[in-house]
Amino acid sequence: MKVLMLSWEYPPHNVGGLGKHVTELIPALGNIGVEVHLVTPRMAGGSAEETICPVLAEPGTERYSKVYRVDPPMSDAPNFFVNATQTNRALGQFARSLWDTEGPFDLIHVHDWLAAFSGVELKHEFRVPLLATIHATEYGRGRGTVRGEVPQAINNVEWWLTYEAWRVICCSGFMANEVQTALRTPADKVDVIPNGIDTNRFDVLANEDLEDFRAGYATPDEKILFYVGRVVYEKGVHLLVQAMPTLLGRGRAVKLVVAGTGDHLNDVRQQAQMLGVAGSCYFAGFIPDATRDRLFKVADVAVFPSLYEPFGIVALEAMAAGTPVVVSEVGGLTEVVKHGETGVTVYQNDVPSLVWGIEHTLDHPDWAQQRAALAYQVVVEQFNWKAIAVKTNEVYERIVRERQRVAWA
Repeated sequence: MKVLMLSWEYPPHNVGGLGKHVTELIPALGNIGVEVHLVTPRMAGGSAEETICPVLAEPGTERYSKVYRVDPPMSDAPNFFVNATQTNRALGQFARSLWDTEGPFDLIHVHDWLAAFSGVELKHEFRVPLLATIHATEYGRGRGTVRGEVPQAINNVEWWLTYEAWRVICCSGFMANEVQTALRTPADKVDVIPNGIDTNRFDVLANEDLEDFRAGYATPDEKILFYVGRVVYEKGVHLLVQAMPTLLGRGRAVKLVVAGTGDHLNDVRQQAQMLGVAGSCYFAGFIPDATRDRLFKVADVAVFPSLYEPFGIVALEAMAAGTPVVVSEVGGLTEVVKHGETGVTVYQNDVPSLVWGIEHTLDHPDWAQQRAALAYQVVVEQFNWKAIAVKTNEVYERIVRERQRVAWA
């Protein structure tokens, strides 16, 4: 199986869960014999061409999955949507040349609307089926509405992508329902395959002394509340900041550590100042992966109070690290974290409920650790990348079989 994959994100250009998903999925597919050639815009540096991983192959043969980073055109585009369309021309042009050197490909796999333009064009040019993975929708980010010229344009492209796709993959049942509702995608066209996590990156830290590392973020008596991810409105970081006066006012020694960047970061910093809790909040901004993993290990509770969450891969990371989690009862998070079993869920957009979830976790450490232990086991058994790659390849094989029975007009 040889797949041409198109994604807006791939390291070092990582924005959210999409980039993490693609980064982990490709090596897992290689381990079961699927060769992937990924084309992505060169937004944050990196080599123009790079081998990602070897591919399981017949004895005596060598195959490799690779990434190709394409320089986007110089642009004075008036908005992000126009910039994406212009960048897709470069992606499509490069993919055509790649078809001659590395193709033909059995199918094209596109992640989200940002690579839809080139993906659909290549589909029709080479008459090869298109698979779309939808990680989030504009309808969901707008919490059930699509307002404004650019959001409406993005929504239209999302509809177009799922219409053109042979099949559509969603990361959760919640997202599958959203795609069917917002984009009118037929239910029998959608496959649900979750995101995954590799616990090894946390397992290797089990015997590492992290006391000095922890001291860089909190005093020994302070409990660390940890959030990592994009700092945008729908992630609910402002709710965490609003919870701090109550937690501190009850005599609790807590330190909120927020890792990540986004267009809401300055707002929550100012909010912390206005509420008088800035001294108990540490806004770390962008942090390296190694730092993020160690913060998960030293945190007393990982908190994700999202207003909208298609899946919640950061909750999986916390579970893989053995860290107790508190999440809002919304979207895909409810499919990852089971209340009272693998974590604590709280009401969406509700500060008193969020405070309760944090306090319950901190006040009952034995229960919290029991939940964390079960959560780790669930991650190992249900959210491992090998299983996810197998399910993804089953979709690939289904598409290829069906294509063989179709006369492409």
